[in-house]
Amino acid sequence: MSKKLGVFLSSLLLAVTMMFSAINPALADTVEVKMGADNGALGFQPAKVTINAGDTVKWVNNKLAPHNVVFDSSVKNADKLSHKGLAFSAGESFDITFTEPGEYPYYCEPHRGAGMNGVITVQ
Repeated sequence: MSKKLGVFLSSLLLAVTMMFSAINPALADTVEVKMGADNGALGFQPAKVTINAGDTVKWVNNKLAPHNVVFDSSVKNADKLSHKGLAFSAGESFDITFTEPGEYPYYCEPHRGAGMNGVITVQ
């Protein structure tokens, strides 16, 4: 095998491996956000999260139920992404996988007036 062909095949193998790694959901991360801060405050913890496209955010009911996650109307497909059902039990959870880059502001409907807001930034 010529040296040029060997280099070409090695480069091709590397490119194919990187392509499958980029689209392999097994490599996606899951980030947990608590609904209700550990200290009992009405808030998401953490309130700001940055993830990559394909990653999942899992919201877990922590304190002072009930909570939900409603995306701001400026978010594309806000109704489909929102989880308007209320989580009452400690440990109750739901998750959303984000596939499109952008900013996703959201809030807890019962506690929006108390400042229970968050933002997911997808890169």
